[in-house]
Amino acid sequence: MTTRNLTSAMAAATVMLATTLYGVTTAHADDNPSVPPGTEATATAPVEVDPNDPDLKLPEGATLAEAKVLDIKQVVEDQSGDERREDTNADVKFALQAEVLFPKDSAKLNGEAKARIAAIAEEIKTQQATKIRVFGFTDNLGSSAHGDVLSKQRANAVEDILKGELNNPNITYEVRGYGEQYPIASNDSESSRKKNRRVEVSFPRSDN
Repeated sequence: MTTRNLTSAMAAATVMLATTLYGVTTAHADDNPSVPPGTEATATAPVEVDPNDPDLKLPEGATLAEAKVLDIKQVVEDQSGDERREDTNADVKFALQAEVLFPKDSAKLNGEAKARIAAIAEEIKTQQATKIRVFGFTDNLGSSAHGDVLSKQRANAVEDILKGELNNPNITYEVRGYGEQYPIASNDSESSRKKNRRVEVSFPRSDN
């Protein structure tokens, strides 16, 4: 056998060996990977538990706390960040940034505001809510006293539109102005202060 033929035969054997050992010469991540080794589900406890261990027993006269279902919160924010909706097992909350409702440093609703508030009123009707909270908030610019007054005036303005849209004497309203208290973002930049300048409308979720 010539040297050239011998070299070719050795190369072919190397390729065959690599294919046999590794299956293929290129690899891709599995689209449906298996559970990582050592994390497979098992029916047995990871450690042996002694049921007679005194540390596992309740003191005499003690009882277990009542079972509690943890609240699950779902948050949806529109792309612009102007409106945010939070849903929990018990409540629905809408947060509208002040800029989409009012001119700067004003409690007079703009033309766009009524349509946004009317949409919230429709959800209130859907949930058949009869207790509504309307809370106003500002950023930390200006005096705290001014923020308290402005946030209350803005909450009142939103309440007035809701009352007109719902026209339901059985609904009670809780209206408050918190000023710069309870920020949802830092006040270190204008973008974060914008999030804090808001009016929140919340109400209980229907069991239906």
